[in-house]
Amino acid sequence: MNIFLFLSLCFLFVFVFGRLIEKFRVPWVFSALILGAIFAVYNPFTAITSSETFNFLAELGMYFLLFMIGLEIDLKKFKESSAFIFKSTFFIIFLEALFGGLLIHFVFDYSWLVSLIVSLSFATVGEAILIPILDEFKIVNTKLGQSIIGIGFFDNLIELIILIGVIFLTGMAAASSHFSIVFVLLSLLLLFFLTYIASKFKESAQNFNHFSVEIIFLFSLFLFFLYLGIGEYAHATPIAALLAGIALKTFMPETRLLTIEKEIKALCYGFFTPIFFLWVGLSIDVNILLASPLLILLVVAVSKTAKILGSYLSAKKELGTKQSILLGIGLSVRFSTSIIIIKILFDNNIIDANLYSIIIASSIVFKFIVPVLFSNLIVRWGVAR
Repeated sequence: MNIFLFLSLCFLFVFVFGRLIEKFRVPWVFSALILGAIFAVYNPFTAITSSETFNFLAELGMYFLLFMIGLEIDLKKFKESSAFIFKSTFFIIFLEALFGGLLIHFVFDYSWLVSLIVSLSFATVGEAILIPILDEFKIVNTKLGQSIIGIGFFDNLIELIILIGVIFLTGMAAASSHFSIVFVLLSLLLLFFLTYIASKFKESAQNFNHFSVEIIFLFSLFLFFLYLGIGEYAHATPIAALLAGIALKTFMPETRLLTIEKEIKALCYGFFTPIFFLWVGLSIDVNILLASPLLILLVVAVSKTAKILGSYLSAKKELGTKQSILLGIGLSVRFSTSIIIIKILFDNNIIDANLYSIIIASSIVFKFIVPVLFSNLIVRWGVAR
């Protein structure tokens, strides 16, 4: 079988199985992760999935996901966040980083630095999964709904800081001389400088209102690949993809941005993202999971306990007991950024297959448990019908 037929079968599986898991309020794209996990057990297409072409498409999927995340970050909204959102976000993430760091350090025997980075990566929130549920139950504009959206949105800044830290760590590890370290730092500074300059040309970009969608899309791809090219020299391609999204958002007129964002999202989620999640699933070591099921449950239990306890302690006065617990349950779900960070750590040999496989498996568990549990408790506790 060639790669074209292989991809056609993969997309068919994602389409069919994705519609099935959506009934459980799990995003359809995670069907690609499940397919990758299936291939991790038995893969008759090893020649294809280990080819340079497939790996290139999968890496592009990761970069396009980060590009989309950059497009969705609105730095102005961080200034509008209330004291309650700030306090809750930091307290919840602090508890999960503390509990997770202790678990990874003592159970998996990693250094405190790596343990902290890994625990922070899966302390992040996948609010994108929850927003459709909040909308379905008409509680987006309630205090609970706004708290989830606010904490999830502010969490994006934490994700950005973690990602920068991870890329800097891997970039420094790849730099073998003082010259290459200086080159890495200069390339990173150039990326941040270009992002800053883009915000200063917003008025000049009003001319884009007269261009067709196709031309704007081409310009967006130019900016995307320009950043990736510079980021390649700094061993920081993922952060370059994220900054490209932020640069495009600050530069492009809002009227055209809404249109082009739909086009990029269709390309990203419709083509590249399923390949990336398939790639992530393929990297799982199933033998480790079968030998250590209790470790998966332990990671899930520690993570969920930290989220619920942190939410309860920080939001009980604001939301009450039941809704503060619901807040913790909802914030337990993790999305693409945390998976990307874990994949980068694994590919750079900072974490091994044992920890990588267990964290990815725990993420899959969260994707299925949290939306179903959250939706049922919303109704049972009378938050919504």
